[in-house]
Amino acid sequence: MDIKSVHKAKCHCGAVELELTMPNGLEDPRRCSCSMCRKRGAIAASVLLENLKIIKGEDNLTLYQFNTMTAKHYFCKTCGIYTHHQRRSNPHQFAINVACLEGVNPYDLEPVKIYDGIHHPKDTINL
Repeated sequence: MDIKSVHKAKCHCGAVELELTMPNGLEDPRRCSCSMCRKRGAIAASVLLENLKIIKGEDNLTLYQFNTMTAKHYFCKTCGIYTHHQRRSNPHQFAINVACLEGVNPYDLEPVKIYDGIHHPKDTINL
């Protein structure tokens, strides 16, 4: 798998295109067990906010938020593919859909670690 230091990512229809700066390659590839991640099934990896640029189709992205309304999940309005989200656990990072990376087969990463999103620390109330 060839992960470039600057890598392109696209949704299925190509209406949305991202440019990702990944100097350390694919960082922290994972799945999550939260309700959203379980249903979408994507492998995510992390990039700093400043390392993700939308180079095409920003107006074609739609935002979905739920529960604490902290994470910002982005999807292509045309094909429905999840491209990235601003993370709740680390709002200084985006998680990107590894399957959107050009020339990358996410199945080559299996097995992938699974984060316990059901018991997310941001859901815990501190008294």
